[in-house]
Amino acid sequence: MLEKQLKYIKSKTDFIPEIAIVLGSGLGQLAEEIDTVATIDYKNIPEFPVSTAPSHKGRFVFGTLNGKKVVIMQGRVHLYEGYSSKQVVEPIRLMKMMGAKILFLTNAAGGINEDFKIGDFMVIDDHISSFVPSALIGENDDSLGARFPDMSRVYSKGLNDIIFETAQEMGLEIKKGVYVQFTGPNFETPAEIRMAEIIGADAVGMSTAVEAMAAKHCGMEVCGISVISNMACGKSKTPITSEEVNETADRVAPLFKKLITQSVGKF
Repeated sequence: MLEKQLKYIKSKTDFIPEIAIVLGSGLGQLAEEIDTVATIDYKNIPEFPVSTAPSHKGRFVFGTLNGKKVVIMQGRVHLYEGYSSKQVVEPIRLMKMMGAKILFLTNAAGGINEDFKIGDFMVIDDHISSFVPSALIGENDDSLGARFPDMSRVYSKGLNDIIFETAQEMGLEIKKGVYVQFTGPNFETPAEIRMAEIIGADAVGMSTAVEAMAAKHCGMEVCGISVISNMACGKSKTPITSEEVNETADRVAPLFKKLITQSVGKF
């Protein structure tokens, strides 16, 4: 299947990216910043999962960003859309086959750590994926990676250091923490957030961890940033809405775009 999809991509562009970037909820504006050479809608790729979530355009954008050749996922697919973990990570594996060696993940997340505030950026230092099905279940494709891949360091210290250095140059305070993925689409209960806090999570969302796992499996260098778009249930006095998530993402978009762009230029 991946070979068939790659053949279709190559029939539309001969562009070979160095870096793959996944844009989360409300963060798709970064795709407008690149010097675009090609765009391909997911719906046109053979048997490829299609984004249905609001604000996810559902396309690959190819071009250059701060001197680096990138492929951007302007919108991802999620477990809550009815896709399996294997389908959710299909785009990651395909971007690896396109040539990308680095995966930069982004998302809008709920803040669990009470030192965080809405609008903060959190560099992902580690994740908890125990509450979602592993993307590696089933027959292993040895051409992608080992049957039992090591996950002791999913997120690259070297890439994270570059992001922190870039934030410092911008005068931007940035957090570091552990991200936990749940399936969604419902937001979590207060009890679930208390559990997540006890086991060491700083932020919560409905994506990212399975993608990072698949990228690590196939030998990509991984980093990620969460935009704290809201405080998680039980940490906020008001009900959580998707509108709040997107409003926060829109508000921090200029800083987010600058941080990503300048960091990518140093990768």
